Formats: sequence, C-alpha cells, structure tokens
Amino acid sequence: MAKGVGVAQAWWGGEDVDGPEAVAARLDGVDYLAGDGVGTAAYLALRMGRPLLVEGEPGVGKTALAQALAQAFAVPLFRLQCYEGLDASQALYDWDFPRQMLHLRAAGAAGESDAATLEAGLYDRRYLISRPVLAAIEASPAVLLVDEVDRADDEFDAFLLEVLSDFAVTVPELGRIAATVPPLVVLTSNRTRELHDALKRRCLYHWLDHPDHAREVAIVRRRLPEVSTRLAEDVVRAVGRLRAADLVKPPGVAETLDWAGALLVLGVRELDPEAAARTLGAVLKHREDLESVRAAGFDRLLAVGG
Repeated sequence: MAKGVGVAQAWWGGEDVDGPEAVAARLDGVDYLAGDGVGTAAYLALRMGRPLLVEGEPGVGKTALAQALAQAFAVPLFRLQCYEGLDASQALYDWDFPRQMLHLRAAGAAGESDAATLEAGLYDRRYLISRPVLAAIEASPAVLLVDEVDRADDEFDAFLLEVLSDFAVTVPELGRIAATVPPLVVLTSNRTRELHDALKRRCLYHWLDHPDHAREVAIVRRRLPEVSTRLAEDVVRAVGRLRAADLVKPPGVAETLDWAGALLVLGVRELDPEAAARTLGAVLKHREDLESVRAAGFDRLLAVGG
C-alpha cells in the first residue's frame, strides 16, 4: 500500500463518499455530468490514494474533470500546465530573489554583518515561492492537475514518479515538506507521446471519450439552461457529424457549448444552414476546417433536423 493511503482514505473517502455513485453525485452537483466509469475511476483514485491518468481526445472534459473534483470536494485546485522544456524547479519552487536582495540591504542598513545570520535570514520560508506541486502538498488536501503531461519532456516523467510516490518535497535550505493529506492528482494526456511505463503503473487509468448524444444534450441544457431542448439537440447532432468528418480539429464539448451559446446570443431557436454559416467560427477554429465544411455545404454536413 502506498504511503499516505490511509490518510487519503480517511479524508477523501469520508462517510458520505461510500461509492462511485456518491462521487458521481458530487460531480453532478457542480454541473459535471460524469459518464460511465468516471465516477468509479475518481472514487478509486480517492480511496486508493493513487494518481488518475485521464487520456482522451482534446475537448472531451479531462481538465474540467479535475476542476469539478476540486469544486465538488471544496478544496483548492493547483494546475501545472506542461510544455516542452518544463523542469522540476518550475513545478516545485523558486526563491524570491528581489525580496532576498531587499532583505540583505535592510540587514546591512541595520548593521547586521554576521554571515551565518544573514544567510539564515536569506533562506527564510517567507522568501520561498511555491509552484503548483509544492503548493498542492502544502495546501493538503487539494487537487493537483498535471495538465497535458504528454507535452513535457520524457525526463519529466521520472520527476513526477518520484513526487507522486512520496507526496513530499525536500528543499535543501528548509528540509522536507510532506503532505498531511495526499492531494488527489489528475494527470491529463492527449497522447502526443507515450508516457513512461513506470509512471503509468503508478496511476489508475481512464479513457475519456466524447459523450453520447443524450448526455451531451444534457450537458448543454445544464450549462446553458436558456437553450431550448430542440436547439441543443440540433447543435449536438451537427457536432456529431462534424466529429465524423475529416477535420484538422474536431470539435469538443467546449466547442459545442460555444456554438450553442453563440446561437443563443443571436436569438436562434432552431439550427438552420443560415444560422450555422453565421456562427461556424464558434465551433471550428481552423481555416481548413471552415473551408471544408463550406465547400461540402451546410445542408449535407449539418443536416438540420436530419
């Protein structure tokens, strides 16, 4: 059993979180409509104290899941956005160099000249800037979102594996800082590269697919209650056809909501080719995709009412 699991069970798996349905209900309470398997994956991550690796196409709600879990359990969310070149120091902490310099000047003006005293004051905790991983460990309990981990370099996988094993960080000048309650860690990946096997073994895994028609209509109606059921169904049906087309960037749930919202702003009650043409930029964000859909014709690709 991983270190800290017992504490994680005690806090995250409280009396009212007695199964996957309870987690799904909490997510529903913050307007995240969890599909089959999401509640179970999140519940197991909470109870077993294991990171949850969520993979899926862009726009299916991976990041939103972490945000919803933080909101559902009323804990802070710390987000580490990954990118090429990201290193451990950018994920853990920095020293506030300008403030340290001000400290030295103030100490010098006050007549302090003892080197040991000056150095001790220089590395006081108040000059440490916590980055997302350390901030999540200190906040405890919290949700740590490691977003798009596949964008970071391979070496970053090894760093994450070490941190996620102990939920502790050692700052040489201050000592070891450990989480009182291990954070719930959600890693997301768009599969632009394969993650290291050891990191994947450390995590629980869930593949998040696009929602089916009924659930996506329910998502639109929940997030945009002013949108009629008819319009929501038209938009979701059209988005489904766009996802099946050969596009550079098929639309995700966020684009579905953007499109429905744009139509709502314009006072559209039913999707027709004219309204689709006027608002296509809310759902497609690449010029090639816009031209492809226009060339094919809106009647065919959007098939209003079909």
